[in-house]
Amino acid sequence: MDNMDLTCGHFVNPFTDIGFKIIFGQPASKELLITLLNELLAGEHRIENLIFLDKENHSDSMADAGIIYDLYCLTDTGEYIIVEMQNRFHSSFLDRTLFYMCRAIGRQVENLREKRRKERELQTGKPETEEDFLLSEPMQENYGSRYKLSTVYGIFLMNFREPGLEEKFRTDTVIADRESGKVVNPHFRQIFLQFPYFTKELKDCETLYDKLIYTLKNMQHWNRMPDALKEQVFSRLEELAAVANLSLEDRIAYDKALDRYRVSRIVEEDAREAGWKKGLAEGRAEGRAEGLAEGQAKEKVAIARNLKSLGLSTAQIAQATGLTEEEVESTVNS
Repeated sequence: MDNMDLTCGHFVNPFTDIGFKIIFGQPASKELLITLLNELLAGEHRIENLIFLDKENHSDSMADAGIIYDLYCLTDTGEYIIVEMQNRFHSSFLDRTLFYMCRAIGRQVENLREKRRKERELQTGKPETEEDFLLSEPMQENYGSRYKLSTVYGIFLMNFREPGLEEKFRTDTVIADRESGKVVNPHFRQIFLQFPYFTKELKDCETLYDKLIYTLKNMQHWNRMPDALKEQVFSRLEELAAVANLSLEDRIAYDKALDRYRVSRIVEEDAREAGWKKGLAEGRAEGRAEGLAEGQAKEKVAIARNLKSLGLSTAQIAQATGLTEEEVESTVNS
């Protein structure tokens, strides 16, 4: 294991639960989130404003608490998109991310009133009371209109390699026709970011997108932001993520989260090493078996040719070597 993975620098580790919450899960993160999402969604959407979808915790269990963030975003074209961000590894990862996405889609229909309130809050810049909302709510629309969905993006920051994905940093998924590749429904999108596959050095990061990804991957090892990161967003990130700026409560929680992260990394490395050793041993055993079988086959061929030279019939040679008569004919005549 790279020892750098376990060091603690001036900045929080965004791949711990508390580090992820500090960087992405508070109102002060808004400017940083908008910049990051606009870089991730470049060419698709341009976000102008965002709010957290609600104040509830939709995690499945206490083990998931604090790592899932639903954001309601308003684009420059007046569209609304929902972004769900999370970063923790768990079993059946791809299946569970699909579940989270479907749940976010379902909530739009199940709680249509809340959806409209959040849309109005994004437009006006201020939340409305239930009474204000009811007074301004338009007349009931036809039943089918409730199924007009906002696009939902799942963005998953992964400090691990997922075997079910290709071996690359970014994987984008859509609902598309299997044969033509044409997108069937544009309202379901997933972006998987496997950070172990991002291998660029800072000097090779020419775009803001690359710089942001490089920073998120490496910042927990730094004592200060590199001079090359001059954009305003990095000043904001430096302020948000500085361990020294944490409250006492957050610092205690972060130290515990960092310990859990370190232990989990050690366990993962031990599991990988054990798997590698097991695979190596199985490979050697398989190789020995294959070599033995090949040697025995060659020995039978040599014996068959010797017996043929002594004048034995094909049937006699087959009986003596265990080869079929067809194999004997093929062997001695080759």
